[in-house]
Amino acid sequence: MAKRKEFTTEENSGNEFDENIISINRCSKVVKGGRNFSFGAMVVVGNRSGKVGYGYGKANEVADAIRKGNEIARKNIITIPMNGTTLPHEVQIRYSGAQILLRPASPGTGLIAGGAVRAILELAGVKDVLAKSLGANNQVNVAKATFKAIDQLSSREQAFAKRGINAPPIKTEAAL
Repeated sequence: MAKRKEFTTEENSGNEFDENIISINRCSKVVKGGRNFSFGAMVVVGNRSGKVGYGYGKANEVADAIRKGNEIARKNIITIPMNGTTLPHEVQIRYSGAQILLRPASPGTGLIAGGAVRAILELAGVKDVLAKSLGANNQVNVAKATFKAIDQLSSREQAFAKRGINAPPIKTEAAL
């Protein structure tokens, strides 16, 4: 009898995505026999060329929580509209207590951001941006606020298409 090849998600997704662990939270529940610990892990995956996703996995072991977070992140991948190596426009978003400001920067500025915002934008492939976390410093909420801000970004072509207008060509200095 011929053995059937098993289908695995690893073969489909490949190793094109890098992963970064934003935070690991430990939770304890006091029961009759002592304390039961469980863990939650916020994981971000990205291909460093415009695609990034996040997931929050929970399990009784740290390794299982990270694995679950990685699987969830790969299912929730979004594409970032980019203008060269930076963002198309400025955006300021609030999620729960966290408030994030993302501002495009000129080429060569670098990625000026901290914590979860930096990890997310690095994995997304954004090279030049100015970012500031203005609210809470809860890493999970900062990460969710960053993804909410990324969802608010739209490219020039998307903005014109939304209005039903054909995008005029960009004027360059050579044309002037």
